[in-house]
Amino acid sequence: MARHAFTVTDDDAGERLDKLLAARVPELSRRQARVLIDIGGVFVDGARVKVASRTLRSGQNVVANVGGALARATKEVGREARARDDAELPPLAIVHRDRDIIVVDKPAGLLTAPTPESDRNNLAAMLGDVFVVHRIDLQTSGLLVFARNGRANYTLSEVFRRHAIHREYAAVVAGTFEGEARTIERPVRKKRAVTHVAVEQRLPAATVLGCCIETGRTHQIRIHCAEIGHPVLGDPAYGRRTDNDPPRMALHARALGFDHPRTGEPMRFDSPLPPDLTGWLESMRKSQP
Repeated sequence: MARHAFTVTDDDAGERLDKLLAARVPELSRRQARVLIDIGGVFVDGARVKVASRTLRSGQNVVANVGGALARATKEVGREARARDDAELPPLAIVHRDRDIIVVDKPAGLLTAPTPESDRNNLAAMLGDVFVVHRIDLQTSGLLVFARNGRANYTLSEVFRRHAIHREYAAVVAGTFEGEARTIERPVRKKRAVTHVAVEQRLPAATVLGCCIETGRTHQIRIHCAEIGHPVLGDPAYGRRTDNDPPRMALHARALGFDHPRTGEPMRFDSPLPPDLTGWLESMRKSQP
């Protein structure tokens, strides 16, 4: 994501937001500016603004967040464009729902929550009035828990802060992993990060790993696997292209365990590897001598 920030000058005062964005943000046309505003990627004085015709005052601070959300968005704006985007969203499965929590099996290609780039096409918005407790990446599939009230949000946030939660992923990484199990303890963005990995299957030039994260840093598994020379296959940021690239990043959040925020009852949820990855893995197995 590229963040473009500027302050409205006296000469710019009274200009429309879309027109000024097109003038100030490199390689952004006025139509693209309107799309960026419509998907929620523009902030004025710290507040998200979604009105292209809004006139600006001298001294106001404007931030435009340009990235993948704009590239993925339809090139139209308005209610019809939003309805088309919603119709094209991948389906999701609600695994558990009660008055305090919702556990969802998120498909790949769906954002967990709003970002500075956009407040559209995300799981939290689809679920309605929920609190985001944790996130998984756009191209990662698997289990997430959301809180449905402030009390549950506070309790679950404390659980995550103490790392008192079980999170397990399946990852297909490049190369032949040496040994059968390993604990990777390397800082991620200067914060302690621990990942426990175990070999589950060896394939030609790839290895299927089970990964349990003791901490929950952003991109932790992806960074740790790349740092030891075995990046997650299909990872656009930390990986490399191979002859057997998956249909999307080969990472799936397959198990989630925690104590219920109200009752304290131990809860455990499991999600099998989705069809897009199982089909790809099967083709790789068939190619194995």
